[in-house]
Formats: sequence, C-alpha cells, structure tokens
Amino acid sequence: MKWFGRKAGREGARPALSRGFGMAFGSGDWPRSYEAQVREAYALNPVAQRAVRLVAESVGAAPVLCSEPEVARLVAATSGGQGLVETVASHLLLHGNAYVQILSGSQRPSTALGTSGVRELYALRPDRVTVEADARGWPGAYLYRVGEVTQRIDAGELIHIRSFHPTDDHYGLGCLGSAAGAVAIHNAATRWNKALLDNAARPSGALVYEPGDGSGLSADQFARLKSELEASFQGAGNAGRPLLLEGGLKWQALSLSPADMDFVGLKAAAAREIALAFGVPPMLLGLPGDATYANYREANRALWRLGVLPVAAKIFGALVQGLSPWWPGVTIGVDVDRVPELSEDRERLWSMVAGADWLSAEEKRAAVGM
Repeated sequence: MKWFGRKAGREGARPALSRGFGMAFGSGDWPRSYEAQVREAYALNPVAQRAVRLVAESVGAAPVLCSEPEVARLVAATSGGQGLVETVASHLLLHGNAYVQILSGSQRPSTALGTSGVRELYALRPDRVTVEADARGWPGAYLYRVGEVTQRIDAGELIHIRSFHPTDDHYGLGCLGSAAGAVAIHNAATRWNKALLDNAARPSGALVYEPGDGSGLSADQFARLKSELEASFQGAGNAGRPLLLEGGLKWQALSLSPADMDFVGLKAAAAREIALAFGVPPMLLGLPGDATYANYREANRALWRLGVLPVAAKIFGALVQGLSPWWPGVTIGVDVDRVPELSEDRERLWSMVAGADWLSAEEKRAAVGM
C-alpha cells in the first residue's frame, strides 16, 4: 500500500514543517526583542491587548487628588495626543520602564508657562531610551535615540519609572517577557483554528493508491494528483465538494483524537496565563471556565485593589519625587472615594466608623480620610 505524498524517492520533495506555527518565532521559540513581543502580544493578540488596556485605561481614568492645581493640570494633560498617565501605565506594563521628560521654560516662551516654569510632562518611548551611567554606576543622563538622531537628557529633567528587576540595576522588567510563551501558544492555536476552517473545518485525509499489480505512481501522475487536490478540493470555498477518483485510488478520511483536540483547552489556559501576567482577573476578559470570583463586581474590585491602584501609586509616587524641585511637598494620588468600583468598601468603612460610639465626630472624620 502506498500513501499519496509519501512516494518512495521523494523524501526531499516535501519541506519540513516549521516549528512554533510562525515564521516570526524563529526556530520554534517565541520572540525575544521588545518590538517583536509588542507586535505578537499587543498588536496581534486580543487577550493581551485587552488586559493592558483595561489596566492602563483604568489608571488613566482614575480620579486624581492633587495638592497643587498646576501639577494636576500637567498630569491630566495629553502627551503626544494620548493621556499622560495612560501612556505611562501602558509603557510600564509592557516594557517595565516608563520615562517622563520634564519640559521647562527653555523650550517655550515664558508666556506659555506657569509660575513654576514647567511647561509639559512628555512620555518617551522606553525602547528608545538608554541609561548613561556615571563612574559610580548611577544614572547620570539618558540618551533618547530616534533613527540616527540622539538627544542627551539630564537626569534631573527625566522621571524614570520602572518595575522591579532582580538582575538589572538600571532597567525594569515588564510583563511581556513572562507572557511571551502564553501569547505564542494562544496565537498558534488561533492560526490552527484558521487553518482548520480553511480546510472545510475538519482534518485532512489520505489518498491511498492500491493498484492490483503493486506498481507505483509515476512522477507526472503524482504531480497531477497533487495539483488537482490543491486547486479543486482544498480551502473553505471547496468545502463539501465531491472527489472523483480513478482506478486504484481510495480516499481515507482522518479524524482528530481527543488528545489532538486538547489544543482548545490549551488555548483557554494560555489566555488565562496572559491575564495573570498583566494582573487582570480572567472573568473580566470573558474567558470561559473561570469561576475564581463570584461575579463581575468582585472581579472589578480585585482589579482595582490588586492591579490599578498599585500601578497608579508607583506612577504618582515617581511623579511626586521628580517634580519636588519645582513643587516641594506636592502630593498626588487616586481619590478612592470617587472610584465606583470601591464604593462597597468605602460604605463598609463608613458603617463601621458610624457604629463606633467611642469615637468623637472629629476622630470619625479623620478615620474616613476627611
């Protein structure tokens, strides 16, 4: 019995299948560079993009409580057409580093400046920034490269916000690296499903040649059968089309085993790992089979407590430290009293304080932050 596609003497006619379901992954591995990871995760993967946007947009839309009106104006302004806080939060999640340049009076006439001389806070792309360390190893300046142009920015004019990196002194560690494997699996499963739909939503089969005399197909017959199958019976447009076979040919359909079909569950598991890497409850991304939280209300509260507020505290804390030379003692933070997702926690606190008869009215107001 001879199988179509496995004719003797044609071992080199069929190229080896690429590992990893994608040419962009190289030799079966997922991307290592930041640009490739952003393209695979944020640009091509809906789960990763939604997770990043959910956290970043929530941080950008959070009500801000600031002690200086001019600082509040700078924080609420746009940076390159995008919200400053949302852009910084996205860079911090994806790259692990976020850079905010303080543009002062040297770039604009004084009529456009406030009383402090600071004109704007501008978020720089982190993949274009390089730390220039001094002789002691501390950041002395930053180099911002765009093409062949390099701008040197003094350390006092740039606010560097970074996540923790256990093996690097100057750069933070983003979430893309830990999510790269899950993103590769999820994208590979998506391409698998697309290929399956292109082939009539079912696995392929085998064309068996069983002549009575035991002879094999000639080279011309082999090439003709292969071209006819590809042109007339492959693809979604030819789904269900009958196959006319000549003498000695028999079509044997193949099916997927339960182990082969497990890629569906593998894709759902990869999606949950992506959500985990970015700190988003899987329920908020519509992932099936996840019952960690009883309802969306609890999941939203967990998102804010464990994801949004820590990122916002890191960003606002760095902004306070970077702007302290212009505004000593300035405070910036999220006004949790105006966050709808945390209203139940605030209501429970007020009920507890209201029932404490041993506290005075002034002490109760101080306990609730008023």
